[in-house]
Amino acid sequence: MENWEKEISIDPDIRFGKPCIAGTRIAVQDILEWLAAGMSNEEILEDFPELNIEKIRAALAFAAHRDKITKIVRA
Repeated sequence: MENWEKEISIDPDIRFGKPCIAGTRIAVQDILEWLAAGMSNEEILEDFPELNIEKIRAALAFAAHRDKITKIVRA
């Protein structure tokens, strides 16, 4: 997903600054945990109608981007 930046917001006053879906209190971490636990996209969308498939994909793209730019530095 190219435009994940539009869907993800980081606000220190919302969920202690965790990356969230813009306009919600649903953290990227929540979506990743639901998917890892075996929930399908359809189940997530049913439980959280404020989401759509593009927002789920944005959460995945954000997580992939963050992993891509993470570097380990030796002390």
